[in-house]
Amino acid sequence: MLIELVVFDMAGTTVKDKNFVGIAFQQAMKSQGYDIAIEDVNPLMGYEKPLAIRMMLETFEADQTKITDVLVDGIHKHFVDGMIQFYSTTQEIEPLPHVEETFATLREAGVKIALNTGFSRDIADVIVSRLGWADKIDCLVASDEVPAGRPHPDMINKIKAELNITSAKHIAKVGDTEVDINEGINAGCQYVIGITTGAFTAEELLPYKPTHIIDDIADVIAIISESPAYAGDIHK
Repeated sequence: MLIELVVFDMAGTTVKDKNFVGIAFQQAMKSQGYDIAIEDVNPLMGYEKPLAIRMMLETFEADQTKITDVLVDGIHKHFVDGMIQFYSTTQEIEPLPHVEETFATLREAGVKIALNTGFSRDIADVIVSRLGWADKIDCLVASDEVPAGRPHPDMINKIKAELNITSAKHIAKVGDTEVDINEGINAGCQYVIGITTGAFTAEELLPYKPTHIIDDIADVIAIISESPAYAGDIHK
């Protein structure tokens, strides 16, 4: 099966994240009086962030009438402002190992590269700019650019349309969380690859039935090389 596109998640998959995102989310919740343990925050990190905030509030707010759009928007604004400030100034922003080499190898073989994320577009743009990735990828879609974020397939469907990919069977999805896996499955991707460089271990990813689980992003090359069309191109 010819893979024409690989869709990669950002934080924890292609961008090193020492739980910066989880801590920023935790602080955003705390700004409105919700002191949430980081262990309760991390499993939600792949979700569109306003949805993750609402899910967290539904768990920890006893009075459900307090969960309003105003409250969710206030927490989300705190999160976005904190993430933009962090990613604009930190010296710790960097790709995870072998990411840029993998991008280059795939593109040399004619495979398109896309990023998608549970971040809003303003945060994603800062990350791409700081890493100098604008010319290393073919498309970027953030969760606030589609009707529904992960685990819905809307972001992948938007990428597919923008890059003129005719079928999800020509797409591989790579991500580090439960919702990355479910997004790829819901989109009908040929390969749905879980990676252990972020929020979930291999054991935690396994129940969601990815087609593969890897520890190194470079292994994506070998996986899509299962397609005979790539055997000579990627390993030249």
